[in-house]
Order: sequence, then structure tokens, then C-alpha cells
Amino acid sequence: MTETQLKWLGYGGALLLAIALGFAAAWFWQANAYKAKLAAQDAAHQSDLTTIANAAAAQSRTALEKQQQAEQALADLDTKRTKEKADALADNERRRRDLAAGKRLRVAGNCNSSGGNVPKTTSSTSVDDAGTVELSATAGQDLLDIRAGIIADQAALRALQDYVRTSCH
Repeated sequence: MTETQLKWLGYGGALLLAIALGFAAAWFWQANAYKAKLAAQDAAHQSDLTTIANAAAAQSRTALEKQQQAEQALADLDTKRTKEKADALADNERRRRDLAAGKRLRVAGNCNSSGGNVPKTTSSTSVDDAGTVELSATAGQDLLDIRAGIIADQAALRALQDYVRTSCH
């Protein structure tokens, strides 16, 4: 090879080396730019995840507080209705004991002579329709049994209505 060819070969090699160094520099510069973009995206992603997690935690706390409030309200209603039922049944039992002790159960009522099976009188004297009926001890116990059932049914109905008003709004 001649000196000129060697010279051109040196220039070509230097040129190839310069191009290779340019590619390498561009490669490193681009890689750093991508790393910076990826780092920024990762930081933004982590920030979004933290925001979402905090919002979910806040919603969970709020839902738990509402659930606890609803449970407390139901417990308060249950306590109230249970006490009302117990008081009414205790009153019924007091009446049952009074009846067993010899007291009579009297039922107040009106008897309208213009209807039903009571014949109408032609007399000018007026009879008071209001009066009392005295029940036998057995009939009184039966009446108090019926009353106890009504008390229990009404207490259950009130409790269910309260539950629907409180829980199903």
C-alpha cells in the first residue's frame, strides 16, 4: 500500500472512529434521556398510586364509620323496642296475677239498641247504652293471653318498621 492509500485509510478509520464515537455518544445521551423520562413516569405513577390508595382508605374509613353508626342505631332501636315489649308484657303479667288473685276483669262497652240482636223498645224511658261486662276468670286469662300475643306482634311490627326506616333508606 502506498503512503497515500495509508493516509486515506487513516482518514477513513478516523472517520469511522468519529462516527462510532458519535453513535456511542448519541446512544448514551438518548439512554440518559429515556432513563430520565422513565424515572419521571415512575414517580408520577407512584404518586398516582399513593393518591388512589389514600382515597380508597378514606372511603373505607367513611364506609366503616357509616356501618358502625347504622349498627349502633339498630342496636339502640332494638334496646328501645325490647324494653317497650318487656314493659307491656310485664303489665300484662301484673293483670294476670291480679285476675288470679280474685280481681275481676271488666270490659267497658256500648250496646246500641238500634242494631244487632237487641230489640228496640217502644218505651219513652231511655236506657244508658254504656256499661261494663264482667268476665269470668277463665275468659279473663284467655283475653290476657290474646293481649300478650298482640303485644308481641305489635312489638315485632314496630321493630321491623324501624329497621326498614333505618336500614333501607
